[in-house]
Amino acid sequence: MSLPRPAVDPELRDLLTTMPLTTTLTPDLLAQLRQYPSTPPETFYGRRTVQRRELSIPTPDGAQLLLSIFSPTTADAAAPCIYWMHGGGMVIGDRLSQIDIPLEWLEEFGAVVVSVDYRLAPEANGSTLADDCYLGLQWISDHADELGIDPARIIVAGTSAGGGLAAGITLMARDQHGPAIAAQVLICPMLDHRGITVSSRQYAGEPGIWTREKNEFAWQSVLAGRTDPSYYLSPALADDLSGLPATYIDAGTAEVFRDEDVDYATRIWSAGGQAALHIWPGGFHGFDAVFPQAHLSTEARRTRTAWLARTLDLLPT
Repeated sequence: MSLPRPAVDPELRDLLTTMPLTTTLTPDLLAQLRQYPSTPPETFYGRRTVQRRELSIPTPDGAQLLLSIFSPTTADAAAPCIYWMHGGGMVIGDRLSQIDIPLEWLEEFGAVVVSVDYRLAPEANGSTLADDCYLGLQWISDHADELGIDPARIIVAGTSAGGGLAAGITLMARDQHGPAIAAQVLICPMLDHRGITVSSRQYAGEPGIWTREKNEFAWQSVLAGRTDPSYYLSPALADDLSGLPATYIDAGTAEVFRDEDVDYATRIWSAGGQAALHIWPGGFHGFDAVFPQAHLSTEARRTRTAWLARTLDLLPT
């Protein structure tokens, strides 16, 4: 018997009827989804004139890691930096996926946005995905002068799988005394491979944007048979959440990641840290990325940006 679920916001529910939704994700469907290109980022530049450049950096195993760098042409000499990790369950997407979210912060704060094209599962698996993201973070810190950013104002941010990877590399930077991270913004983050929460069971057996079945497929692709991943890949496994930077976490009441996200914020508080937690009534997974003009989406984005503005104001310049 299926568990009762919080209702989806009426406006979002009506919008969802326009989308072809599935319950499961298969290799064939994954191949189809990967064929859809991301929206060109120029669509989201807003009022600012933006300079874009692409570069690649070598990974320790000989691959090339692609980065897209977006800079306002009128940027301050030491601008804040948004280091962005895209969503897609670690199996779909590229560095331009959901790029409208950090580009809003480029427009609002004059921030430099760097988006990383981490390798995807199942072609890559295990720690490779988090290692790719951490390598990009190290490169940003090492090239702060070249990028025109303030190394003390690097914000790590991501949505869904990217939110989980953002949490993972923030833990990695803490543990390895790596680049300073001023704050982390975790948008409906994918934090726990175990699927043990109530919300992970509520959103099973019916079509949706992201279901328990899709989540299991994604984690199986990433783990490739492993049962004991590092907490850099599955951050909910971390025993110690102390020493983390200011953290923003949000999710919807009507989504699979709700409870693991609430638990992560609770454990940051228990460790003496600061986390702002927003659980949006009626929001499904990724609602503000899928339908950014919906009323709940605009409120969620506005609240997130206001938190980031306050956080940046508190940082030394």
